[in-house]
Amino acid sequence: MAGSAPALQTSLTGDRLNLTASGAWTTTHAGAAEQLVRGVATTLAQARSVTIDMAGVQELDTLGAWLLERLVRGGRDQGREVRFGSLPERYRGLLDEVAQVNRGRPAQLRPLNRVVAILNATGAATVGLWPMMTAFLDMLGSLGDSLARAIIHPRSFRFTSTVHFIYRVGWQAIPIILLITFLIGAIIAQQGFFHLRKFGADAYAVDMVGILVLRELGVLIVAIMVAGRSGSAYTAELGSMKMREEIDALRTMGFDPVDVLILPRVLALIIALPILTFIGSMAALYGGGLVAWLYGDMSPAIYIARLHEAVSVTHFKVGIIKAPFMALVIGVVACSEGLMVRGSAESLGLHTTTSVVKSIFLVIVLDGFFAIFFASIGM
Repeated sequence: MAGSAPALQTSLTGDRLNLTASGAWTTTHAGAAEQLVRGVATTLAQARSVTIDMAGVQELDTLGAWLLERLVRGGRDQGREVRFGSLPERYRGLLDEVAQVNRGRPAQLRPLNRVVAILNATGAATVGLWPMMTAFLDMLGSLGDSLARAIIHPRSFRFTSTVHFIYRVGWQAIPIILLITFLIGAIIAQQGFFHLRKFGADAYAVDMVGILVLRELGVLIVAIMVAGRSGSAYTAELGSMKMREEIDALRTMGFDPVDVLILPRVLALIIALPILTFIGSMAALYGGGLVAWLYGDMSPAIYIARLHEAVSVTHFKVGIIKAPFMALVIGVVACSEGLMVRGSAESLGLHTTTSVVKSIFLVIVLDGFFAIFFASIGM
């Protein structure tokens, strides 16, 4: 049963103020107690010494003790002598504990040197890379384990799901891949003819288009588009399933989510990306040929003959070899980010964005490593 409402009677004798507290100073009467403490602030300014009589207090909890302590600190900050009188022993421990709260002043933080601040931020970012690396390697290991099980027990492999995802990430992506790579090839050819014509070397624009498209830009542009289109979809799908606890339900039923959800998706990317790279490269070469004909005054027969001289099967191999590795990186990043989604739409959006950014970054880094590798072996 709650006690009576709190009260705080004032009695000013000369420069001495007596405050008589009574009733229940608890959270039940928080609003009334707050008003009482505020109400004596003006009277407190007229006194030199203050005594708070606690004999009539029926109940006291942490909130009430803090309000009274705030009154004591306010008086002492104004240079008044404030003390408790007739304090029941049962309240002494609580008031002593509250009196120790927030006594220390916060340390003044010195601004860091600009160079130190940059190094500190760099170090924090580097340390933050470790969880990302462990998540990537964990997913890569789980995929390898799942693939080994599928090879040992072929009937456990979900062939229908894999074909479905090949259709989604491969066949349905062909129109946009054709359009973008065609335009990229046309732009490269136009710029090549425009600048090389000044030196009378406009024929070498065909060499530039062929080598760039087959070795680098064809697979890179396709991989970036697949990361934005299919990688984000993978992350959003798995993240939504994680939010609805469907992945936990699979584990409860005895299924491994990697076998059911992730392996078919990643294998579909590994199969589809080389095919899309080939289609995209051909579209880019066709776009370059169209520009060479309409803008560079080079007939299609001469363009094709020049391509035969400039490029070889080696250039084509270099681009196609990169494609499965880039697909693996995109799939692993997309699926690992999807499984890290927590139970909110904000988390889903954050991890989907992170998936695309990481995938594009790693694809470009991987392309750089391949460029160094192929240069070192003479390809």
